[in-house]
Amino acid sequence: MQHRLPFFLILLIFTPHASYSMDSTQASSAEDTLMDSAPKVFIDCNYCDMDYIRTEVTFVNYVRDRKDAQVHVLITTQSTGARGTEYTLLFSCQGEFEGTDNELKYVSGNTDTSDEIREGLVDTLKIGLVPYAGKTPIAERISISYRGNVEDQPSTSDKWDYWVFSVGGRGYFNGEKRSSYYSLSANFSANRVTPESKFRVSYSGSRSVDSYTYADVTRDIVSKSHNFNLLAVKSISTHWSIGAGLSANSSTYSNISFAVKPAPAVEYNFFPYSESTRKQLRFLWKPGFSSYHYREETIYDKTSENLWGESFTITLELKQKWGTVTNAFEASHYFSDFSKNRLYIYGDLSIRLLKGLSFTTYGRYSRIRDQLSLVKGNLTLEDVLLQRKQLETGYSYYFSIGFSYTFGSIYSHVVNPRFDGY
Repeated sequence: MQHRLPFFLILLIFTPHASYSMDSTQASSAEDTLMDSAPKVFIDCNYCDMDYIRTEVTFVNYVRDRKDAQVHVLITTQSTGARGTEYTLLFSCQGEFEGTDNELKYVSGNTDTSDEIREGLVDTLKIGLVPYAGKTPIAERISISYRGNVEDQPSTSDKWDYWVFSVGGRGYFNGEKRSSYYSLSANFSANRVTPESKFRVSYSGSRSVDSYTYADVTRDIVSKSHNFNLLAVKSISTHWSIGAGLSANSSTYSNISFAVKPAPAVEYNFFPYSESTRKQLRFLWKPGFSSYHYREETIYDKTSENLWGESFTITLELKQKWGTVTNAFEASHYFSDFSKNRLYIYGDLSIRLLKGLSFTTYGRYSRIRDQLSLVKGNLTLEDVLLQRKQLETGYSYYFSIGFSYTFGSIYSHVVNPRFDGY
């Protein structure tokens, strides 16, 4: 695996004499005294393998709460153009290390395994933590070695010119004596992302069949859908972007035989895009044209129609030491009839209120006034129960809220996997 770091890759390890080769009682006492002086670290990452981190990075003390830490490591991610992941490690310091904040990045490839990813992430974490450990007595137990040489570094030339392709398919089957079900799906995507531009094209399609036999009568219920999307974006400045998109789809559930929607768009990010892993406030305006062809006549007595409309979206994303916030608001309407509109609100909030006390909430709400493709006439009970066709609604919502409080020992560096899952 290649670790993509902005400087020479180094491996930080304990020197051999750090192992317990002394008398067990003396060694234990010496190590405990030495570890008491090691930096107190809080790892702020919900998706990281913390057991692996604690096992591999053993020259710091891990604490449960950020307020007990001398070094708070906030790890955030965003997708790269090659379908990999860029990890940003922000080292925020307080106490003895205040004023020595730092930031490192690690990039995983789209074919890297989970083990390779966590190994690369831990190597980067070690590099970031060593300057703090170097200011404590634990430094006498740390050795730094360089792996490889400059001449061995791979060439930066890219024969694919930043293009990344993906193709996949899946089949699902189950059944019993009187019923059976199968689903087939396929997808394809091609992406090219550079600092100056982004281009993405994708297709997905699915077909599912429910078969039921009762009283010697067999019924097959078929659902099909196809979706095609194209997006082209051009970077204008550190805050502005312009682009255009095209989507086409069909769906038996939504009563759409074929729909196509071309639309230009412009976006402004209040913060520079270079800070996107920690904070974003984006404003996106998208005017566009929609052409619909329906499978059955709609409740508005239409079999096809062409419409002009627009949408406006505001998105706020913050990932800070005190927690995370993601909020989005979207409004859309058609120019021919402003009553045909939709409002969408989304919120995801996680805050550390006090030492050990956290608050989380998630919610979304849609006010729906633009269901143009609803089938005319009454739906059968079978259509409703099996969700074969879309029902009329004026809104949809989801909401959750929660608290958690943890107390006790501030340290969390011990790993013991015995009876996990029992």
